[in-house]
Amino acid sequence: MRFLFKNVYNANHPALRKLVSRIQGVSSDVLAFIVRRILLLIPTLFFITVVTFLVIELPPGDYLDAYAANLAAGGDPVDQERLESLRKQFGLDKPAHLRYLQWVSNVLRGNFGFSFEWNTAVEDLIWERLALTFVISLSTILFTWVVGFLIGVYSAVNQYSIGDYIFTTLGFIGLGLPNFLIALVIMWYAFDKFGLRLSGLFSQEYQAAPWSIAKFFDMVTHLWLPLIILGTAGTAEMIRTMRANLLDELNKPYVETARAKGLKERVLVRKYPVRVALNPFVSTVGWTLPNLISGATIVSVVLSLPTTGPMLLGALMTQDMYLAASFLLMLSVLTVIGTLVSDMLLAVLDPRIRMETQ
Repeated sequence: MRFLFKNVYNANHPALRKLVSRIQGVSSDVLAFIVRRILLLIPTLFFITVVTFLVIELPPGDYLDAYAANLAAGGDPVDQERLESLRKQFGLDKPAHLRYLQWVSNVLRGNFGFSFEWNTAVEDLIWERLALTFVISLSTILFTWVVGFLIGVYSAVNQYSIGDYIFTTLGFIGLGLPNFLIALVIMWYAFDKFGLRLSGLFSQEYQAAPWSIAKFFDMVTHLWLPLIILGTAGTAEMIRTMRANLLDELNKPYVETARAKGLKERVLVRKYPVRVALNPFVSTVGWTLPNLISGATIVSVVLSLPTTGPMLLGALMTQDMYLAASFLLMLSVLTVIGTLVSDMLLAVLDPRIRMETQ
């Protein structure tokens, strides 16, 4: 980069020298902004691990206590000696701070612990569900962003038109109806009218089959339903946000000045106000990344989707501490990373962001 700047300066052209000076100034501002944000990650991640472990420790007792209570409720005998042996085996008899240190040290080595309910290592249990949740959530996010951006820009540029009224009405409906209710209605209608069962992410013959090209395409054919259902509320919200922000920018003096100078409306909208109105899209990256693995728990239960949401809910209900802690830790870390990425993109997109933090 220095070599490039040196050669440009050797050209001794005033316009090029001014451009290079501006690039260097922006680069240094953005770099300083990013360094400050990264340094803040270290204490933040430490507190995340502490809070995550405290959340798991808040309910009284542990998994073995819940397991014994379920046995007693079902009339089965409870072997206290075996419970105490298991408690020692898994280190549940140790003080909380020692369990925390052991858990953190294992996580740093890539060992997320043992799932008591599933009787297997956590890392062997979560990766396939994480992959499926990632595919569903990423497809939904892309669908939300593309549709929300295009319709939001159209509604703002064509304010109070018939199309604007139609999309505004659909947006309010999408925000007002819960996703799981939409899922129930679609499933009922498909079964009642066509005899189709739309639940699940795979056909029955592929549910327990190993991964193959046929299984992948079978998943793609079932992906449209959760994509539409999960993307309904997000798309409606993004349409409203993009429309409101773009309308606010279209009435500002710099847009009026550009119009007065004869700049074409399509070029004007794309070049200036749309770029500023994109800030909400960029700022949502902070919670977009955790959504990639959290999934919509209620919708996943209704549609019988093999995602991480129902598994996390079950782990919290049964106090399967290491499984639940692994999910909560991943969600928290991804939130922090997503916020960092969002800040970096905003600093590049909008100079006001990095200047206000100096």
